[in-house]
Amino acid sequence: MQAVRVHEGGTLAYETCADPEPQGGEVLVELRCAGLNRRDLLVTSGVYPFPLPLIPGSDGAGVRRDTSEEVVIYSALGWAAGAAFPGDDFQILGGPRDGTYAELVAVPAANLMPKPRRFSWEEAAAFPLAALTAYRALFTRGGLLGNETVLVLGAGSGVSTFAVQLASQHGARVLVTSSSDEKIERARELGADTGVNYASTADWPAAVKELGGADLVLDAIGSTWQQSLDCLRGRGGRVVVFGGTGGTDVALQVRSLYFAQQALIGTMMGSPDDFAGLLRMAEQGTWRPVIDSVRPLSEATAAVERMGTGAQFGKLVLTCD
Repeated sequence: MQAVRVHEGGTLAYETCADPEPQGGEVLVELRCAGLNRRDLLVTSGVYPFPLPLIPGSDGAGVRRDTSEEVVIYSALGWAAGAAFPGDDFQILGGPRDGTYAELVAVPAANLMPKPRRFSWEEAAAFPLAALTAYRALFTRGGLLGNETVLVLGAGSGVSTFAVQLASQHGARVLVTSSSDEKIERARELGADTGVNYASTADWPAAVKELGGADLVLDAIGSTWQQSLDCLRGRGGRVVVFGGTGGTDVALQVRSLYFAQQALIGTMMGSPDDFAGLLRMAEQGTWRPVIDSVRPLSEATAAVERMGTGAQFGKLVLTCD
């Protein structure tokens, strides 16, 4: 098969590899498309020091070779159905186990779900990990109610575009932040009420409070925890965190946190039950994954480089067949 592998030094190479061999309970999927995630940047840059060479990629959609069913891949390995949290053997497809930047991938049959009927192959490959992260952050961990306001930091990322659409479908009011007025406007087209440009606003949490504040904040930046807490409008507000793109060191005002009985909640990916709930929202909703661009598998390096710039709006996708 043809695949893209990470080699020493973070070099990506499009090359011929041996076909994967399914082990017990696994099946081969003939991939049509693969979706990129920020996790792939951490794999290629060596932040996650997995053994190399390695085929990255956690998201994919294709056809089961044994049954010819059209499927999407649930990429969490070691998270049992019914479990609130993953087990000690938890892994994500695409490191250390070979992932979806390839024509074929071997995965447990239990990790294959029917492709949403209204999604194209590109859309189906784009949504699983990012949309699942948004779903769990909003509902399972964040407990978002339909009459609440949610603030999504960083309009334009894959997770944020899904968060805006899922929260809007749920009936919540959605606010966003971005350094780009254009991205804020595009987020409004997806269902956001309005947003704040943090690059041109000296005190962006105060600007959020002027818009009414938030009951729930989704924060993938990391270094912004205190600002996220400052955006909460009342007692009992929640900040759900699932990334550290802006840095991993944080200083907090502890007294204001417990006086207001606020909560900082960590999350990542989602359980099989979360994924089932997400698929129901996909079938019942009218939203579609936002695709920034589509490239052939052979141009994976260009796709990863674009993701690294942060210029994209929505998901980057590779065609694998």
